[in-house]
Amino acid sequence: MFNLRFVIAAAVLASAPAVSAAQEVTLPWILHVGAHEVSPTSNTGRLAGMRAGIDSDSQPTVSIEYRFTPNWSAEVLAALPFRHQVRLDGGNAVSVKQLPPVLGVNYRFLPERTVSPFLGVGVNRTHFFSAHGENALQGASVDVDDSWGIAWHAGVDIALSDRLIFTVDARYIDIDAKVKVNGAGVGTAHVDPWVYGFSVGYRF
Repeated sequence: MFNLRFVIAAAVLASAPAVSAAQEVTLPWILHVGAHEVSPTSNTGRLAGMRAGIDSDSQPTVSIEYRFTPNWSAEVLAALPFRHQVRLDGGNAVSVKQLPPVLGVNYRFLPERTVSPFLGVGVNRTHFFSAHGENALQGASVDVDDSWGIAWHAGVDIALSDRLIFTVDARYIDIDAKVKVNGAGVGTAHVDPWVYGFSVGYRF
């Protein structure tokens, strides 16, 4: 199933049409600057036999987008590190940071209109770092493996001028990370967050 999801994503990415002379886009680059909240699923599974939960965090984000045609574009999303508290049976147990860059493709339905909804899909790699135990796990060595997964994307662009765009969007990212404490595996955290946010884009 893991490989199948990547095959599907690759097929969608490859389906973006080639640019023809009639489809050339003026000001094809868009730099987006905004903020997003990573909100993990309420049921992240069990770690060391205990019910796990992960809190949300918000950080500034930036993305660069290139429009191949008025409808199709490719985008890379980056952010400052998000910090999360992992709870076990309701008590704080681990603090960890993560970076979740996404490379994807978007399709705009009404690119010439002031308000244009879009859908997209991409590939996410989440890098976890600076994990350390708290309370009962104080002093323990905690490792959280990196995760690869599909990132689904939807949103709306609102053209403020020929160059400025206001965007509200949401992503659903498949993040499953194996967790080790003192070198021993204690389970997999099914983070699977919704990522909500907004940005202001500048076309150039």
